[in-house]
Formats: sequence, structure tokens, C-alpha cells
Amino acid sequence: MATWCRRGEGKISQWSVMRKVLIGNIIGLLIACVATLAACSSSAAGQVDYVVDGALPTYNTNTVSGAASAGAQAFARVLTGFGYHGPDGQVVADHDFGTISVVGGSPLVLDYQIADNAVYSDGKPVTCDDLVLTWAAQSGRFPGFDAATQAGYLDIANIECTAGQKKARVSFIPDRGVVDYTQLFTATSLMPSHVIADQLNVDVTAALLSNDASLVEQIARLWNTTWDLKRGLKPDEVFKRFPSSGPYKIESVLDGGAVVLVANDRWWGAKAITKRVTVWPQGADIQDRVNNRNVDVVDVAAGSSGALATPDNYQRIDSPSGGIEQLIFAPQGSLADIRARRALALCTPREAIARDAGVPVANSRLSPATEDAVAEADGATQASQFNKGDPAAARDALGGAPLAVRIGYHRPNARLAAIVGAIAASCAPAGITVSDVSLDTPGPLAVRDGKIDVLLASTGGATGSGSTGSSAMDAYCLHSGNGNNLSGYANPQVDGIIGALAVSADPAERVRLLADGAPVLWGEMPTLPLYRQQRTLLMSKKMYGVSRNPTRWGAAWNMDRWALMQ
Repeated sequence: MATWCRRGEGKISQWSVMRKVLIGNIIGLLIACVATLAACSSSAAGQVDYVVDGALPTYNTNTVSGAASAGAQAFARVLTGFGYHGPDGQVVADHDFGTISVVGGSPLVLDYQIADNAVYSDGKPVTCDDLVLTWAAQSGRFPGFDAATQAGYLDIANIECTAGQKKARVSFIPDRGVVDYTQLFTATSLMPSHVIADQLNVDVTAALLSNDASLVEQIARLWNTTWDLKRGLKPDEVFKRFPSSGPYKIESVLDGGAVVLVANDRWWGAKAITKRVTVWPQGADIQDRVNNRNVDVVDVAAGSSGALATPDNYQRIDSPSGGIEQLIFAPQGSLADIRARRALALCTPREAIARDAGVPVANSRLSPATEDAVAEADGATQASQFNKGDPAAARDALGGAPLAVRIGYHRPNARLAAIVGAIAASCAPAGITVSDVSLDTPGPLAVRDGKIDVLLASTGGATGSGSTGSSAMDAYCLHSGNGNNLSGYANPQVDGIIGALAVSADPAERVRLLADGAPVLWGEMPTLPLYRQQRTLLMSKKMYGVSRNPTRWGAAWNMDRWALMQ
């Protein structure tokens, strides 16, 4: 039974269907909440064990490596914001945290009001300073921030914030009214700015808004690193550096990289039903843990753990995510040349790879898998020559020269290992030697460091879905200057198309834009889409309140409503 018991109002970018979805969600919320509160109030277990896609290297899921990790799955109800992503990927307003009011349409002007009683677990208030830091880090205007994406934030002209206050006015650049503005300042995006302020003993908001270069450099350095999760953190370090603004807070980091979450006694909303959740990075022992009933919820990419069997006391849900499993070509090394990238793409058996995953081939780069009708305009014709795996065409593209390629992915992942094997077998007759490089470190860092030539991962280099739930936001993975543009791709025409998609709600215009971009992207080949990443949600039959989610936040979007019945 899916249980969605949080106050909020549904908002999605497709305005024409918003009312229908909202009404349906509200009815479901009311029915499910009544049933669950009655059932869970006195008989829920005190602890739940939850397995997620990858490692948990940082509390800050907005850095390049943090966005590619499983951090969003772990901290969706630890660091809250003005919205969260519901079971269909839609943004739902979180009125416990605050409200957003539209005060101007051209240019777009928004007022953000943080709840008066919103306070971090260390007792410090949640303030508009946190919005300023989030914007500065991801706007692309301030050097030094290792932000994964600038989507939406680079279109903000300025933020009016009086330090320490609960209200901010956000004004967008004229003619840059971002359609999916509800994607901004959501759960896991707002980091506690006072942690940096206390370390530097400065007014972070004043330093950023005045663009004090020396202070901005220090702030950026701390934003990048101060929230790294290291084993053996002492309780006072956790209290000071990792304060929570949600129903859960971090208690500790275990030796195996798992993070223990406990109920936040300073949370001002409805208290979490389960008092302790241990979030485990995916390992090779998932099947054993399931068989031994040592895990209650598993939320991972389908096939990543091989043929994961479902015991009688578990239930399983397989569903599509919004992320695209793809080959992301490094900007340096053996695939820096377009001819080499196209050659590898020509001998990659995309249809066979997608068939093994049980899904169709994905051809879209600029529209997400959740918009199939629109995605048809994005490259089906140009993609046809890259479907079957043609080693002869690949050899011709290279002029008969040999090519060595290192394909990396985050381990353990049985499906991705099989994909690398399939590519190696198909490309060998073309004189292309493919090496399997399984990684313990984040994939994006391996690309940057030149350890691999190709990263096999989902949107933005993620181990999990990687998707924001918004086509416009996901498209920025190919925008020049974006942190998760791991291929370093830069094309002014494509940048213009991505920028236009962000401010256009007209379906016909979107189709035209996608059709204009497809030939360019298939010609220059910064990435090679394979298929929509499928998800497996495995849970004990005694678990209630758990439901799928196609975005990078995964099933934990409502973790505080989970209940393991005893």
C-alpha cells in the first residue's frame, strides 16, 4: 500500500493536466493517511534498513560527485525545502517548510516565505541566507563552486534577502521565466549556510551579494568539501557540521559507508513514524541480506544486483525511471576525437543492450524518458545507424586504425558489466579494444582524472536515476559550463536550444527545438543514449508507506511515513 502522508499541494510543469493530477493525489493522500495513521501509531518497528544505488560520499548532493551518488535517496527527508518529488516525479509543495508566491510574471518574481518555526537540528533558524548560498553556488556567477548544475539558477537575476530573516524575493532575468521554477530550492538543495558562516566567522550573504572575491573563494571551498561524510565522525562534529532541516537527522557514519538516520527532535512537522533508518550503499551481498531478512527496502537500478530473487515475504515493483542509461564520453583521451566517438557508437549494439534490459532503445538526449511523445522528435531518424552494432562501419570510421577504450562504471553492477562485455564483443572486429574498469570512486571524478574514456551511467553520471523529473532541467547535462556536463560538450546552438526549452511550455515549440538539436548531437556524439534506466523496489511485505519514484530522490521521498509492522 502506498502511503503519502505529508501536507502539500501538487505542482507539475505540464499545466494542462495539473488539476487532474492534483485532485487524484489529494484523494489518495486523504485515504492513505487515515488508514496508515490508524495502523502505524502503536505497532511500527523502531528501525528500518534501506539499500540505495551507490555510495554516500557527501551530505551535499549538489556537487558534481554528490549529485551522481545516492545522497539524494538518503537525505530527501533530512534536508527539506519548498518542495519534494512525489511518486510520479512531480514537485509537491512542502508547506511545513514554507510557501512560494508569484508576485510578477514578466519578469518572473517570486516571494519565498520560510515557516516561522523552521529550525535546524542544532537550534539555528532556517533563513533566507540558505537560499542565497544555494543560488550563488549553482548560478555559475561565482567561481570555485563545484556545482553539478546551473539549471534554473543561472536565470535568477538577483535575490533580496536580509541576513537572518525568513523571507526572500527572487527575481528572474527578463524573458527568462523558468517554467519549472518549482524545481528550485527543493529538498536536498538547501544547505545550512550558517555552518560555513560559523567556520569563517563571516556574513555569508553579505559576502556573496557584494561579490567579495576573497571570501567567495573560501565559501566555495567549504561548500565543496565541508559536508564530506567520513567514517568515524564524532557526535559533536555531526551536530555542528551536519544539521538537519527535516524529520530525520544524521546520527553516525558506519565503517561500511552506511549512514544512520534518527528522528530529529527539533522537527516542527509531523514526527517520523520510524525512529531510525540505516541507509546502506549497494553491495554484492544484497541477495544474502534479503534472504536473511536483514534489509527492509531495496531501491536500486534493475539488474544491477543480477537476478535478484524475491522471497515469499517480500514484494517487488519494477518501474521506469526518468534517467537515461548512457555512454558519456570523456573530453580527453582516446575518444576526444569525434570520429573515435562515432566509431564506438557505430559498433555498440544498442538494440540488443536495451532488449536485455527489457525496454526500447532511448534516442533522446534533450528530453527525458518521461516524455516519450516529445522524445520521438529527438533523433529517431539520425539514431537508426547506431542501433544494431556495425563493426564494419566502425572500422571504416577509424580508417582501419586500432582504438583502445576504457569504459568505467560504479561497482557492483551486474547489468553494466554485461553491457561493457556486449560492447567489447561487438566492437572487437572493428579493431576497438574495450576494457572494463569498475570503479569504487564516483564516476564523474574518474572522468575528470582521466582514469576512464567512457562513463557508463545514468543522467549526469549518476548511479541511480539521476533525473530531476524535469526535461528542461535534465537537458542541462549538455549545456556548456554545467558541472555534470562530463563530456565537456560546448555548442552555442545546443546551448540556445536548452535555454529555450527551459522557458517554453508550448509543446509544438518544444518539438521544433528538439528536432533542431537532434542532428547536431548525433553528429558530434558527446554521449550515446542506451535505454531508460529501470528501477527495482524490493520491500518486506510488512513495510507500509513505500512507493516508487522515477527521480534521483527515489523511494525515500516520504521516508518519514514508512512503517515496518511488527
